[in-house]
Amino acid sequence: MRDIMEKKQTGSKAPEWLELKAKDIEQMVFELRGQGMSSSEIGLILRDRYGVPDVKLATEKKITQILKEKNVGPRVPEDLQNLIVKALELKKHLDINLKDVHNKRALQLMESKIRRLVKYYKNNGELPKEWTYDLKTAEMLISR
Repeated sequence: MRDIMEKKQTGSKAPEWLELKAKDIEQMVFELRGQGMSSSEIGLILRDRYGVPDVKLATEKKITQILKEKNVGPRVPEDLQNLIVKALELKKHLDINLKDVHNKRALQLMESKIRRLVKYYKNNGELPKEWTYDLKTAEMLISR
């Protein structure tokens, strides 16, 4: 078991059997983003269709770095965006089902997680310091 873990950690360059060049992979990332796909969807497509096991090993850049270089990166980090979308869906549910106390608590917990993530991303410089989350304006933040 230990040998397997050590082998995983030693992979620091692209596998020899990978025929695609780094420039080709970057171009595919850019094209897939143009089709409206998120960075995680891009990674899955590159793995499943083109046999790229790890974009970072093949290009020495993460998918989000490649997108930011071409100025098409996401404004809001993907994990934060997904949480906000879930919170919006839960809010719509609660507008219809007023007595659903379990999901009211779930919404509170989700918003707490969103606030913690926003604080983390502000401290790391991935979000501007003036960026704020508010459930009332969240739909405009995501749709832009």
